[in-house]
Amino acid sequence: MATDELAGVQSVESVQSETTTKRYPVAPGVQLNVRSGPGTGYPVVKVLPTGVSVPINCQCPGTTVAGPYGTSNIWDNIANGQYVSDAYVRTGSDGYVAVRCG
Repeated sequence: MATDELAGVQSVESVQSETTTKRYPVAPGVQLNVRSGPGTGYPVVKVLPTGVSVPINCQCPGTTVAGPYGTSNIWDNIANGQYVSDAYVRTGSDGYVAVRCG
């Protein structure tokens, strides 16, 4: 394969991997705490503004939280060392929608 062709293939693969992580909306009107781990006992590392959508890289069990989308012990990993309660994210499911963190 020619170098130009190979470069084209690599860029297509990187674009595909960037677009495969689905984003989910945070509950309307909510400024959501982002924590360093999957539970309310972990420190808040930042607060998401209202009207955002988040990627879910993986999910894991943690502290049970009641929110606009029910009561859940599922926590969504949205970035390295950043977790939000799934009870505040509209995934369309009461269960896991991504692979388990681990």
